[in-house]
Parts: sequence; structure tokens; C-alpha cells
Amino acid sequence: MAAKIYPLQFEPILKERIWGGEKLKTILDKPIASNITGESWELSTVEGDISIVANGELKGKSLMEIIDESADEVLGTAVHKRFGKQFPLLFKYLDAREDLSIQVHPNDELAKKRHNSFGKTEMWYIMQADKDARIIVGFKEKSNSTEYLENLKNKTLLSILDDVKVKEGDVFFLETGTVHAIGAGLVVAEIQQTSDITYRLYDFDRVDAQGNTRELHVDLALEAINYNKVDTYRDYDKKINHSNTIVDCPYFTTNFIPLDGAEELTKSGDSFTVYMCVDGKFELEYKDVIFKYKKGDTILIPAAMTFFVLNGKASILEIYIS
Repeated sequence: MAAKIYPLQFEPILKERIWGGEKLKTILDKPIASNITGESWELSTVEGDISIVANGELKGKSLMEIIDESADEVLGTAVHKRFGKQFPLLFKYLDAREDLSIQVHPNDELAKKRHNSFGKTEMWYIMQADKDARIIVGFKEKSNSTEYLENLKNKTLLSILDDVKVKEGDVFFLETGTVHAIGAGLVVAEIQQTSDITYRLYDFDRVDAQGNTRELHVDLALEAINYNKVDTYRDYDKKINHSNTIVDCPYFTTNFIPLDGAEELTKSGDSFTVYMCVDGKFELEYKDVIFKYKKGDTILIPAAMTFFVLNGKASILEIYIS
């Protein structure tokens, strides 16, 4: 595959959601077909939602196909050894016109036992926030299943959950078991384990166009919830032309690169790298070829690309597995 190594982009997989809006088009230039588009899956190997290459010689091939053909070159030697030919992460942009449901994700052990899936540790980067926009993350104080169920029954669950105002550039790291919801008026870049397992606890009694409520998973969630108070906010440095670490966990490392000019990058070949452009524009030069990117683009750098140059004025999330 050596001749075909280059930065890969994929067709966005667009999802209508009851809480979605139009900002994925107006802010991120995604080709949405509906005014309730909530998610753009940028890079996915979730069954039924496999990303398709949008550029270059491999255009039209699926991410699974290119991994199957060249796992070491695409995933990296260490990632291939650890995960086989599975792509272990899922990348999305979300537009919350309304509050998302209050939900929780199981850990690896529970997800494996119940669904033969990874758990869902995730990270949010706030790309845009309306005035007074907020998120829900965890409990205000240490809780327990009895208190949780009582408040759920009485429709007072929000009274025991932590409510945090947010602004552009804020980052939150959500370990599995953290009860959470993205609030209305937010555009979010989300990085997570490859999993679509969500237990919905409360959906504000919303109904769809047919008058149906969405399914809740109250019993499944009981064992998955972490009832302790959690600290999800992540502060981070913003040194120019430098990979500033935001999150370093067993599932992924995320750095913030405030690019202003040129930065040379050298990689080991152990892991793929993903860039999410959360603001501005930049170019990537690899073997004398220039690739151009803008806000809302997501780029998969195959692990075999061990040296390249970024140049421009942009805010970039850099993600890999260490």
C-alpha cells in the first residue's frame, strides 16, 4: 500500500435527530438534507455506518477495506497488535438545537458482557456555544440508585445532576458511567471509543412527529452509572505550534495544536493520527504534495506517514493512541 499512503478524508455520515438543527451546514459546511441534522459521523466503523474514503486513489473504498488490506500502514503497528483490524475510535460533530437526552454509557466489561462491544469513554470539545448554553455532567453530590430512581420517578432528576455553563474551547472528558447530556445551543467535536451503546435515562418527555416517545433504558443503566461526584472539565495549555496535551487516557490521547505558521511533525508508526480542524484553515505537505483543510474537516493520517508539515492559521485537535 506504500504508493497509496496519503491523508484520508471520508464522506460524512449524517444523522437526523429529534434535537438536531442546521449548524452542521451553517458553521461546518456539511451537506445536510434536513433541518434536524444532529450528527456528522466523520470516521466510523460502527456496524451499518462504515466510513467511505472521499479523496484520492482510495476514493470509494471503505475504512474497513483499507485496514484489512494494510493494517500496519493504516492503524500502526502497536494499534494493530492491540486491537487487531478493528478501528478503535469514533469521531463526530454534533449540533444540539435542543437538549440531548440524559444518558450514560457502560464500561468495557459491562458492554462486552451485554453487547459484545467496547464501552464508551468520550471527550467533548465545544466548538460553538450560544449564550448561557450548558451541559449536564454527573451528580451534584454523591448519590445512589435509590435516590436516582426516586428523582427519576418524580421527574426531578435534573435537581440532583450537575449543570455546567460552557463556552467555545472548553473540553470535558467523560469516563464511562458518567450521567450526561449535551445542552441546547452547542456544536461539539466528540471523540470516543468505537461504540454506539447508550442507555437513555430521561428524554424530557419529548415526542417525535408521530407522537412517540423514545425508548428509555432505566434498568440497564442502574449497574452502569457512577454515582460519585466527578470532575470532567479539562484545562490545557495553548502554546503556539505545539501539541498541547488535553486528554491522555488508555483509549486515546488528544492534543490541541494552535497553528500559526508551519510545524513539522514526526510520527513513530505505532499509531494512526486524526486531525479535527475546529477553527481556521491549514495545509498539510507530504512528499511535496499539498492538501488543504478548513474548519469542520476531519483527516485520518495513516501510521505509515511518519513525517509531514502543517502550515496555516487554525485550531486543531490531534488524536492518536499511545
